[in-house]
Amino acid sequence: MIELIARHAIGRPVRGSALVAHDGFSARYDLDRAAGKFSRPAHKLAGQSYVGKVLVLDTAKGGVASAWMLHEMASRQLVPLAIVLNSVNPILAQGASFGGLTMLAGFDGDVTARVPNGATVEIDPERRVLRVL
Repeated sequence: MIELIARHAIGRPVRGSALVAHDGFSARYDLDRAAGKFSRPAHKLAGQSYVGKVLVLDTAKGGVASAWMLHEMASRQLVPLAIVLNSVNPILAQGASFGGLTMLAGFDGDVTARVPNGATVEIDPERRVLRVL
């Protein structure tokens, strides 16, 4: 088991399958929010469903639209289980909170290199811990 400690955490404890790529995350530009899939052709997860997955990605991208988009996606139950990032901006952190999503960010080292794609992970936001099981 691997335990990684984040500097930033919000949300509730979750457990699920990791969807991992060393790429960014923008709710506005990377996702088909109606289909629940990554849609930007150049994204490393293009065509894959993010619904119910723990997204492990490099960095947050985008602006204020991401906040309301995550909330809107949550209202239709088309959201990731959690978002885990090497770095996050205040807008995406606000969006995760507004959408009721669990989020961890800020690790010592590249989290996308430490978590295998498809691995089962547990997130404990209170302790700021991500466990790879």
